[in-house]
Amino acid sequence: MKNKKTLVIGASTKPERYAFKAITMLVEKGNSVIAIGQNAGEVAGIKINTKAIPVTNINTVTLYVNALRQRDYYNYIVEAQPKRVIFNPGTENPEFYQLLELNKIKIEVACTLVLLTTNQY
Repeated sequence: MKNKKTLVIGASTKPERYAFKAITMLVEKGNSVIAIGQNAGEVAGIKINTKAIPVTNINTVTLYVNALRQRDYYNYIVEAQPKRVIFNPGTENPEFYQLLELNKIKIEVACTLVLLTTNQY
């Protein structure tokens, strides 16, 4: 499997959270992960950063923050130039879709966990 460097925004150390499950599964499937969340911590050996850090060669950004909180990351994500941004259930954001399309970044309204489980990631 090809390593898809993934930036997880909305990372959490709480095992019941989908972001936690996604980081764990991404790591298990051999992807390198960068995590950003409100609180510092660690998930599956990945350190959670509490602020946006410089990133390069990002394949996928997967979002676990609501549309309002995404605004803080618009420029950061566009500047990272990922191949795609996954909007997990509850993170849908038509305003951001337009900005991403203008910057030729693919939008996927999907569940990262389902994509990983069904080998469509």
